[in-house]
Amino acid sequence: ELPPSEFMQVADSTWLVLSVVSNGREPPGCQATGVTKIARSVIAPLAEHHVSVLMLSTYQTDFILVRERDLPVVIHTLAGEFDIYKEESGECVPVTCDDVSNGFLKPKPAASPTLHPVQSPQTRFCVLTVAPDTLPAIATMLIDVLFYSHSPPWDAATSNQDLDSITFFSFSLIEGYISIVMDAETQKRFPSDLLLTSSTGELWRMVRIGGQPLGFDECGIVAQIAEPLAAADISAYYISTFNFDHALVPEEGIAEVIQLLQQRQESSR
Repeated sequence: ELPPSEFMQVADSTWLVLSVVSNGREPPGCQATGVTKIARSVIAPLAEHHVSVLMLSTYQTDFILVRERDLPVVIHTLAGEFDIYKEESGECVPVTCDDVSNGFLKPKPAASPTLHPVQSPQTRFCVLTVAPDTLPAIATMLIDVLFYSHSPPWDAATSNQDLDSITFFSFSLIEGYISIVMDAETQKRFPSDLLLTSSTGELWRMVRIGGQPLGFDECGIVAQIAEPLAAADISAYYISTFNFDHALVPEEGIAEVIQLLQQRQESSR
């Protein structure tokens, strides 16, 4: 528990974490990774049932956060596609639709989703991991990057302008596994032999969703991005934050991604 603070803003809802540990009934041979891997089987069905989600892709796997009050809808929506388990005392226990106490909530009438602006800064990013036992060797650099190396706060008055670059650094420690997203220039500050990435060493570009803080009540934002990328078999890592959503795609595919998203927006108008 954190003490109350005028410097901290906390969302009202309590969120639960879903982890997809298999690919459901997705046909074998699907090459897409990240959010696009679960776009059709998880993200899109939850959006259709008006479930708001936060998405967190990491170096190792993907996590979907849903509000605790939406759990009955989530279970009923996904039970036909997945075997669902909950963790009790370190053990995985099967969950059935009857296990939820407050019943199934019927989907709300369909509404046209809000079309949020998508920006693509020129910054190139790396998706990395580090062995936990070597973390102390880069701890001071992590602290410096996280707390002391930020550029001045982004002026809200420029929110509708295209960004040439963006300050973005993501560090997650989940069940002992570390995942880091940083820009290529920041990576040069770290010892290259301690940061691990894929054998191809690929660089990523970002599409940033939202011209102003998105909030947590709207649903379908992740689906708007994930579905067209999944249809094109384009890998993407997705990170929802308190204010905006961010999708990382392979650098060589950024032009196609922007074109797909623009077409999606134009067809939805």
